[in-house]
Amino acid sequence: MSLLNRTRCLLCAALIAVPAGAALAQGGYPGKPVRVIVPSSPGGGTDILTRQLTSGLAERLGQPVVVDNRPGAGSIIGNDLVARAAPDGYTLLMGISTLAILPSTKKKLPYDALKDLAPITQVIAAPNILVVHPSLPARSVKELISFARRRPNEINYASAGTGTNPHLSMELFLSMTNVKMVHIPYKGLGPALIDLLAGHVVAATATMLSGLPHVRSGRLRGLATTGARRSSALPELPTVAEAGVPGYEAVQWYGLFAPAGTPRETIAKLHEAMTAVLRSPAVAQKLVADGADAVANTPEEFARVLRAETGKWAKVVRAAGIKPE
Repeated sequence: MSLLNRTRCLLCAALIAVPAGAALAQGGYPGKPVRVIVPSSPGGGTDILTRQLTSGLAERLGQPVVVDNRPGAGSIIGNDLVARAAPDGYTLLMGISTLAILPSTKKKLPYDALKDLAPITQVIAAPNILVVHPSLPARSVKELISFARRRPNEINYASAGTGTNPHLSMELFLSMTNVKMVHIPYKGLGPALIDLLAGHVVAATATMLSGLPHVRSGRLRGLATTGARRSSALPELPTVAEAGVPGYEAVQWYGLFAPAGTPRETIAKLHEAMTAVLRSPAVAQKLVADGADAVANTPEEFARVLRAETGKWAKVVRAAGIKPE
């Protein structure tokens, strides 16, 4: 090849490389698809929520966002995968409120959520619903408390499993009202609701996504919601606090995390993109219809939520006499 042709080739290569390099310098992260780990099975509430949000997230990041379900060990497998992942922003976690409960219900975890995960933003907060089977002669929280006090340990209540948010939400209710019921744990809220609908157990604190359809159909009686304020999806129901248990509050939350050590600029970009998704009218309307509230707080605010929730549920676990496994 002549010197002139070689020079032309080098010049062309340089001209081709400049836009790519310039784009990389301007855009930086992300330069490839982003993976969001869902620590539960496909089709569950966490999975559905994540898939609703990732299309908008991909649009704002300019890269595909892939949902990767890694269920097992009560979300520990998925949580640990992200805690051990490279802190480059390409492996994220859609964490659930169980993150704040597990340190009190497990003797040893392979990760420390407060140290090994970097909060990006709390995505939503959703109350549970205190529900009873229609056969139970209680039409309000006060009537349930009165009925249960006259029959200690005669009422069976269902949960999605020992140490889950619905279980501890009920245990918090029992400890604050000095009521004794019998806990019947199930392997998930689906089986628990099947038995509740059949009347084999007569009470539960169900998640909004799973319990709302049955309350609306009349197959279950909703007594109250467990948040700090009334749910827009069930405004006719009082909160547990309004209904006679002052100070009671227990919510399910979901939030986006990265591995600890992820660069601040990457966290900031992910925060900006996710909060934009949550504030879009279509997403906001869908969340309201499902009884959830978009949160979209800062990484610092979300970190404080995680610390506070971890301390709160540790006290509930001790009061309930639950032994770490």
